[in-house]
Amino acid sequence: MKKTVLALCAVTAAAMTACASGQDTAPTTTAATQAEQTTAAQETTTAAQTEAPATESASGSFEGTGSGYGGELKLEVTVTDGKMEKIDVLSHHESSVVYNRSVPMITERILEAQSPEVDSVSGATFTSYAVKAAVAQAMKEAGVDFGDITFATQGPAAEQVQGEDVHTQLVIVGGGPAGLAAAITAKENGLTDVLVVEKLDILSGNGKFDLNFYDVFNSEAQKANGVEDSVEKFIEDMKDAGNTPERLQVWAEGESVIDAWLRSFGVELNHNYGGRNHMKDKDHYAGEAIQDGMEAQAAKLGVEIRTGTKGTDLIFEGDKVVGVTVESKTEKYNITADAVILATGGFSYNKELLTKYAPGYEVLNTSNQMGATGDFVPVFEKYGFKLERMDTIRVIPTILIPSRDLTNSGAGSVYVNGDGQRFVNERLGGLDMGTAILDQDVTWMVVDTKKVEDNANVRKQVKGGKFLEAATWEELADLMGVNKENFLKTIEAYNKNAEEGKEDELGHTPERALLPEGPYYASKIESAVHMTKGGVSANEHAQILYEDGSVVDGLYGAGEVTWQSGGYSQSVVFGRISGQEAAAYIQGQ
Repeated sequence: MKKTVLALCAVTAAAMTACASGQDTAPTTTAATQAEQTTAAQETTTAAQTEAPATESASGSFEGTGSGYGGELKLEVTVTDGKMEKIDVLSHHESSVVYNRSVPMITERILEAQSPEVDSVSGATFTSYAVKAAVAQAMKEAGVDFGDITFATQGPAAEQVQGEDVHTQLVIVGGGPAGLAAAITAKENGLTDVLVVEKLDILSGNGKFDLNFYDVFNSEAQKANGVEDSVEKFIEDMKDAGNTPERLQVWAEGESVIDAWLRSFGVELNHNYGGRNHMKDKDHYAGEAIQDGMEAQAAKLGVEIRTGTKGTDLIFEGDKVVGVTVESKTEKYNITADAVILATGGFSYNKELLTKYAPGYEVLNTSNQMGATGDFVPVFEKYGFKLERMDTIRVIPTILIPSRDLTNSGAGSVYVNGDGQRFVNERLGGLDMGTAILDQDVTWMVVDTKKVEDNANVRKQVKGGKFLEAATWEELADLMGVNKENFLKTIEAYNKNAEEGKEDELGHTPERALLPEGPYYASKIESAVHMTKGGVSANEHAQILYEDGSVVDGLYGAGEVTWQSGGYSQSVVFGRISGQEAAAYIQGQ
């Protein structure tokens, strides 16, 4: 017996406002409001679960569908005498880096509870919702009605109790690229007990979505591409980026060996597309390969990882940091350690901290993931740690709406508003670009087939159906719903300026004209806060510093939680440095 159920997703208005590349909605409420909403949702869910749905002891296979981050997800529930035995996803459009980590977890929760009224996997809210909604619809056909499943649906509230304290040699707070690199390196340097805690249910933060592993040199792909590079060249290029000479030196040396380190456990970035930019290959992002490889290596080396566990404060013994306080849904406890590494990320997802430290940027959306809330910034303030360049923000000029996927904003991109007219220099960037886009009713990025061929992210997004496609400019204008007459004049003027090498009234000289023949593509865009570059100050040994520049004994930091001038690969480099230095510190005691 098999029945197919088409579930219409009852998505709340709040959830419809934005989507995240990390599978979660954009920050549109304060922490206090979110807490109130969570409490209300828990009370509603708990009340609903006191009335167990009637079961008719059905047996068979039942299908249901739900709407995920990438589109429709279809699954089959196998039921025996009213009990869910197995959940098989038949088709989906979710990103593999989220799907592979979250679906086994959410289906396990549903089967254990025998209900779709369970907590979503944090970091995969949309995927979790799709699975829960589809299971509920399938089970309704099996005679069990769980009622409406919404984004607020979660498991019953659990009492949080004081748990048993634990001790380890090294505790790392944060399971992103920096934290995993630190854990692996600490193990490689002789530590036996390494514990990583991550507040989300899945690891990595934004790293797993990154196309480019940049700033890398002396790589096999760079050599194959005929690119000559060196530590000296790197230092010269980065001399004005804001690093101390000592920190710049170890960063450069770390970048020169990072490719070899990744290859030592099977991560090969074989596509160098100019300079220090690297991907797995021409059509495969670097982030997914690196994340998969580091998670596998951490598991192989015996690193203990506790997800759904949030670091909340530091534990001091005199002037020395000797652990962290943590909490999960059910427990609060202490983790004492011989050394601590903080790799908790930045605060792109926290509008209150943006308003405080980088006023103006809080009006923008973020392309970062829901874990980037700056949890330890108040801790740094409390203990008098040095904070550096907290107002330094990296803005991504263009992300897609509503998916928030980073897309290419270089040559061959034209931005028009709902009136079909250009309104900004496409190369402006920064907060000025972001606010100019916000001032429009809508902003479309228009590209041609050359753009699709030349750029891996645009190519992937077009293949994924995230751009409108039309054979002619006229047809594209109709699909976009913009003023057709203005739009055609805009494209004509843009191409003419490109052909003549002429600067237009917006101060832009187009790099090239758009192709005379289609197809052509368009997607709604906006700018977004991608990284908060500022953070706690750390020296070349990754030791965290007090305001007076002295070292906090026993405490290290790596990644976006610290001030760093670079990004993804720099996080991995200093993750490795923190792991190596912490291991030496522990073994030298």
